[in-house]
Amino acid sequence: MKLFITGISTDVGKTITSSIIVEALEADYWKPIQAGDLDFSDSHKVKSYISNTKSQLFENSYQLNTPASPHLAAQIDGIIIDLKKNIEPITKNHLVIEGAGGLFVPLNETDCIIDLIKPDYKVIIVSRHYLGSINHTLLTIEALQNRNLTIGGIIFSGKENKSTEDIILKKTNINFIGRIDEEPYFDKNVIAAYADLFRENLLKL
Repeated sequence: MKLFITGISTDVGKTITSSIIVEALEADYWKPIQAGDLDFSDSHKVKSYISNTKSQLFENSYQLNTPASPHLAAQIDGIIIDLKKNIEPITKNHLVIEGAGGLFVPLNETDCIIDLIKPDYKVIIVSRHYLGSINHTLLTIEALQNRNLTIGGIIFSGKENKSTEDIILKKTNINFIGRIDEEPYFDKNVIAAYADLFRENLLKL
């Protein structure tokens, strides 16, 4: 199973979600494009959060120095992101692929994050509540459906907003995997606890 983790925006909890799913499935992890924070990248964070010894973390296809939209970060580094050079790692294990920002974050003049998603991927949407998040969530879902990409489900991240969650689930009828609360901190124990909560729903995908 290949799960692509995308968010409705930036800083909504994709890396925490990825860590939980990696731990729940003892899956491998790959972030194709890392922009900025190369000394403590999302791959480093996932490695620090998981407890199992089976998961393998693969190198980024592109490591960009500037914490900015990938197209701009690549331009600053003097390169162009080429999807043909974005080679999916070979593994017999489950694979968790983490995107960057939302679906239409540009990678170059023609491609966006959504263009990284292959037909055999199942997309997990991470939604966090803020003013406008219902719109962003519904747009994300519609964009995926318009491209006939498979949505595995949605995970809500942060402080609970039952009204928001209910309307999103009722309007879209997509699979609810679980919610990640506004925890005071995340460490291996907290990630493992969520992994136990989410494992059954993830294995049904």
